[in-house]
Amino acid sequence: MLFAHNWEVAVLCGIVGMIADSVKTQDVVEALKKLEYRGYDSSGIAFVENGRLRVFKSVGKIERLEKTLGDELRKEIKVGIAHTRWATHGAPNDINAHPHTDCTGNIAVVHNGIIENFRELRSYLISLGHKFKSETDTEVIAHLIEEMYDGDLLQAVLKAVSKLDGAYAIGVVHSEHPDEIVAARKGSPLVIGIAKGIGIIASDVTPLLKYTKEVIFLEDGDVALIKKGRVKVFDSSGKEIERKVHTIDWDESAAEKGGYKHFMIKEIMEEPQTLVNAMMGRIKAGDILFPELASIDFSKARRINVVACGTSYHAALFFKYFVEFHTDLDVLVEVSSEFRYRKPHIDKDTITLAISQSGETADTLESIRLAKRLGSRIISITNVVGSTITRESDLSIMMNSGPEIGVAATKTYVAQLAILALMGLKIVKDRGFWSERHSKIADTMLRLPELFSTILSEKDHILEIAKKYESYSHFMYIGRGYGYPTALEGALKLKEISYIHAEGYPAGELKHGPIALLDEKFPVFAILPSDSLYQKMKSNVMECKARNAKIVAVATSGNVEIKELADEIIYVPRVPEDIYPLVMAPVIQLFAYYVADLKGLDPDKPRNLAKSVTVE
Repeated sequence: MLFAHNWEVAVLCGIVGMIADSVKTQDVVEALKKLEYRGYDSSGIAFVENGRLRVFKSVGKIERLEKTLGDELRKEIKVGIAHTRWATHGAPNDINAHPHTDCTGNIAVVHNGIIENFRELRSYLISLGHKFKSETDTEVIAHLIEEMYDGDLLQAVLKAVSKLDGAYAIGVVHSEHPDEIVAARKGSPLVIGIAKGIGIIASDVTPLLKYTKEVIFLEDGDVALIKKGRVKVFDSSGKEIERKVHTIDWDESAAEKGGYKHFMIKEIMEEPQTLVNAMMGRIKAGDILFPELASIDFSKARRINVVACGTSYHAALFFKYFVEFHTDLDVLVEVSSEFRYRKPHIDKDTITLAISQSGETADTLESIRLAKRLGSRIISITNVVGSTITRESDLSIMMNSGPEIGVAATKTYVAQLAILALMGLKIVKDRGFWSERHSKIADTMLRLPELFSTILSEKDHILEIAKKYESYSHFMYIGRGYGYPTALEGALKLKEISYIHAEGYPAGELKHGPIALLDEKFPVFAILPSDSLYQKMKSNVMECKARNAKIVAVATSGNVEIKELADEIIYVPRVPEDIYPLVMAPVIQLFAYYVADLKGLDPDKPRNLAKSVTVE
């Protein structure tokens, strides 16, 4: 059935587990902090001490858990698991926080995901005499393992997960097995670190980097037995299997703030290097090189379907405009959460491109599964090696951005735009449309890191403008052509971290309704480069000005006449109009960041949001 539900998706939470001859409780908590971007409405830890399982939980951020632990932070332990939560089943409180335990108090479980049949399992377990404490779906896992346990924890977990419908990444400890952690994964990421004398699991690689760069990404259906310095992986039937060991080339310091107030501003300031990393090996002396795409012949493609969500969707719109403007190839862009429930017209001559920062976005994953069933080849662009989307794609292009801790995408958006521009140029060449114009675009792409450094040096000017607008409750972002995706992304950035109501609109649509909103209390952020649609945009800005709306304009350096229209101007360097979205990106990001910071908000952890949306 084309539209049958597939619940192999997961809500975002953070899991850590550590086992060694001796680690401190604080070590486990510090590792967990590196995952707080995945959820921060509650946290908890379980560890075995003198044959007894001890559990500490607290609502709120991890610093609250540290206060709850007090002197326990200095405790020497051999095994511990911890969790930071983004609530789905049950309100954020101490009881619903993970880890969850069984009736005996010997088993503790941390879980990322959704157990779809938890109500049926809960009723079944209650009928057997089990007592539940929380409202969560996760607690049924602990009781299931208890029911299956006969002295072998690995076998109990294998039997328990066979009863689960839905998505999970779990870590399990038992007071009678202080020398092991059992982990399992289906539809939610889980990584195991390979290091001498220590075993460590986590929801992503960041907590592992202090201890090792050698990791195993568990596959769906895998169950792993982790001991200090030793890992065994089993399939769902209990047969031992081999999994590839990946080497991570990030440094641990790459995941730290590096002296900046927030990760978000640090990651914006890293964008010149992000561009270098994204383009390295893919453009040389004006030639476009994509070794990852060697088996793809774009000259024979009938259409490209792009599926993406949020910021990645805005990057996809840029790609559509670029390819359709320069070639005869149609590019259809759709939000993944809509695409996956349609009946798209796809065949072997259709290429499906999935864009996902995390490589775990549930709706995008289901979209590529649908496209693949219909015969399409799948290309993915993501930032996470070994992520589910990369594994289920025919070909993957890595952003090489390093870890992005801030919830709002910044440097990964820039990496996406750069890669998509280069891919667009490759399509231009493959389909025989290359001209001097494209050589100029390619040459400018090589200069982007330098241009970005110039733009970022104007951050204090953008801060001063932000000071004038941080008290407003509304903003209208407008653009035409390539400026429209930039307007959408600018509005998204402002609303998601400052909580200011912001609309992104094609400027030509203002008169079809939205202009009714504008007055002296509803300012306009105009994407106004000196491009082929400049005169049209200028007329739209004049219409806004006539409604007494204040105007913040992003314009091309050297444009003097704009001073007559705009109350505030942020200049960007002159580039070919096809890549203005790239040089506009740090401007809209910095403006949103400074507004949020001036309002006293934490832009790294906006309310109600998590870094990767792995639940539909």
